[in-house]
Amino acid sequence: MDDSAPANSLMWRSSTSLPSFSRAFDLFTNGDADDASDDGEDQFFIPSYLQSSTYMHKLQEAHRSRTHSRREQKRNGTLSTSNGFSSDLLPTGSHRGLSHNVVERGVLSEDKDGLSPLPTRWDKGDTSGGLDLHTDGLGVKYVEIKGQLDRDHEACGIRADHHMPLQCGIYYFEVQILSGRRDDTFIAIGFSTKAASTARPVGWEPESWGYHADDGRCFSGQNIGRPFGPTFTVGDVIGCGVNFRDRTSFFTKNGVKLGVAFQDITKNRLYPSVSLKKTGEHVLVNFGQTPFVYNIDDMMREQRENIQKDIESTDTSKLEPGLGETDFIQALVMQFLQHDGYVETARAFAEDLKIQNEALSSNTGPMSSVINICDDEDANNRQRIRRAILEGDVDRALKYTNAYYPHVLREHETVYFKLRCRKFIEMVRKAAQLNMLAEAAENGSAQDMDMDANGDGYEWDDAPVAQNESEVLDLERDMLEYGQALQAEYAEDSRKEVGKALDEIWSLIAYRNPLKEPQVSHLLTRKGRVVVAEELNSAILSSLGKSSRAALEKVYAQTSVLLEDLRQDGGDGAFTSVGDVIGEIQAENNA
Repeated sequence: MDDSAPANSLMWRSSTSLPSFSRAFDLFTNGDADDASDDGEDQFFIPSYLQSSTYMHKLQEAHRSRTHSRREQKRNGTLSTSNGFSSDLLPTGSHRGLSHNVVERGVLSEDKDGLSPLPTRWDKGDTSGGLDLHTDGLGVKYVEIKGQLDRDHEACGIRADHHMPLQCGIYYFEVQILSGRRDDTFIAIGFSTKAASTARPVGWEPESWGYHADDGRCFSGQNIGRPFGPTFTVGDVIGCGVNFRDRTSFFTKNGVKLGVAFQDITKNRLYPSVSLKKTGEHVLVNFGQTPFVYNIDDMMREQRENIQKDIESTDTSKLEPGLGETDFIQALVMQFLQHDGYVETARAFAEDLKIQNEALSSNTGPMSSVINICDDEDANNRQRIRRAILEGDVDRALKYTNAYYPHVLREHETVYFKLRCRKFIEMVRKAAQLNMLAEAAENGSAQDMDMDANGDGYEWDDAPVAQNESEVLDLERDMLEYGQALQAEYAEDSRKEVGKALDEIWSLIAYRNPLKEPQVSHLLTRKGRVVVAEELNSAILSSLGKSSRAALEKVYAQTSVLLEDLRQDGGDGAFTSVGDVIGEIQAENNA
């Protein structure tokens, strides 16, 4: 007779006995209810132990891009499909409503760069039959089969919809035994490649590895196993993990690690797998959508700490002969500040280093030549241009650039185009701020408009105050005329990135106030100014025969590329990133 779990156990158990760890993940339901596709198979989640994973950050960004693309495609269905704008001037202030058609090109599909999604459900197309799959794709139950099919099947197995990505470093999932014969359970849990048959227990076939309920043995590619752990039955939760860094696999039972089961695991694509044999056997998988019973978060944290210790113990004396680690870092920072035109900051930094060296009586040290910086007219010019852009005054930046470096914008047409687009964005930004202030004044809530740019409010420019309503209307008219002129100037440009950029910035006027619209408000942030300023600065440096990137930027980029290479096969790069290291430094400084 079967010992079945209660009906409500078809949902993953979330009783008060579950530990509090491994819960730090979200289903991204904040206003994104339509993120998932209609069939429910595109729901995105991040297992808690992968929260800090660079690979997961990329998957999250790819998911957001797909979601945005779907939204834009739906939205475009209600908009004009013509390829040009009307030459008639749009009504002043019409961007505050939807009184006109907005022309948008279809958003291109995002290149996933070979990113493979995490397993999310059992694959109903990758099974030998004899199994009843839940509608959510997570639960699976053995159904009685007879005749030839029964004779041909020593078990009925199924694999997950996606393989376990090496770039995760560690991948882990859990299976709850919902029902079955308590003393006669023939469930096997593990992983396999596509080459393994699903008509035999997991672990019996070549390229499959499994932990079996009936005898507690683990099997690797043959039907002769070896003793490993305790048996398991109804009510137990069995976890299976693969550490791609050391190529080992481990299992857990009810939150307790049983140890390493397999070594020298192949780097071929491995899929979470389960096989059932007896009628009534019923399991439920958790790929990270809900909290795990085992504290896999601590295991991942331990791996990261070990990698960090290796990094900190690395000898840096050979990086730059004659300079110690501290001197080398200071030299990189100084060169970055001078290279990017932060003249005043570089001078202040040099003065601080000079004071430190004087206190240590080391004025003749290896850093003395770095500390003594001269007044560089070129650096001062580039600083003026940068400041103008960061203050949102693109016209002033263009004026300075043409005066100091008259050939740069002609030789770097893409940078010039981005500056033109940024000018339109700044006009929209100013008009939106003025309208928000006017509305607040009418509602008697002007005092509430002073919002923190680092909080949930808006980034306000200094004193965006208009004298009267006509001035605001004039600004809106100038903005629309400029946008139309920009569109007309690049109407014949066949470059996709140009068309996409124009569509993005023109879409801003489709909203009553784009600063309040999550779909487009990111286009109006000050971060966009920084990007344009950096690109123009690089173009100027290239025109002067200098490197377009500072040495510190090169070191950062090279390190990121090396870590990405190490990440591809589940190596050390899967457990750290340059951003992680910088984040730890910031956390220590803020402590």
